[in-house]
Amino acid sequence: MKRWSMVLAVAAMSVGCQDGKREDRITRAQVRKTGPATMEVIPSAGQLPYCMLYTVSEKGVIRQLTLTRENRSIRCDANKPVANTSFRVPTQEGKVKVYIFFSDERIPAGPVAQQLYDLRGQDRISAMDLRLPGRVFVETMDFAPEEGTAEITGAVVGTHGEVTDSGSGAAPDQDLGATVLGDGGTTAAQPAAADEGT
Repeated sequence: MKRWSMVLAVAAMSVGCQDGKREDRITRAQVRKTGPATMEVIPSAGQLPYCMLYTVSEKGVIRQLTLTRENRSIRCDANKPVANTSFRVPTQEGKVKVYIFFSDERIPAGPVAQQLYDLRGQDRISAMDLRLPGRVFVETMDFAPEEGTAEITGAVVGTHGEVTDSGSGAAPDQDLGATVLGDGGTTAAQPAAADEGT
C-alpha cells in the first residue's frame, strides 16, 4: 500500500512540474500612458462587466477615479478606456499602484474604499482580501507620473481679431478623482464617469 501512495505522489508532482513552465498570469487590464502624468486604463476582453478604479500613491494618498453620482461601479467595455477618459496623476505624490476592481454586479464604492484604506500597507491586494458581494477580480498595475513641459494652448482671439489673452500655457485640468478619507468616504468632487448600467 505504501508503494502505491508513493507512486501516486511522485506522479502527481511530475504532472504539476511539466518542464518547469509556469502558467502565465491573466492580464485583466493594462495602463496606457497618454502623457507625462496621464493614463488610460483599458480592460481586456472577457472581463466582468462592471469596474471601479482606484490609485494608491507612494505617499499613501488613495484616490477613487470612477466617481459617479450613485458612488457605485460603472460599466467597463473591453478594449476601451475606463469611463472613456484619461486620468491625471499628481506628480508630487510619486508612483501609484492602480487597482481596478471587476465585478459581476454594480457594487457600492464606499465599502471598497474603506477596505482599500485598511489594506493600504499590503504589497498585493487580491479579491480574497475583500468582503464584497458577487464575483470580484482585482488587477494591480503600476504607473509613474513624470514632470512634463507645459503645453502651449495658443491665445484667445476677440471679436475684432485682437488677442485678448496670451494663453495660460497649460492644458485644462483633467479629473483627478476623489481623495478617499479614513472612514471610506470621499472628498467632494464632480463625477469622473457617467452613470451607466442598471
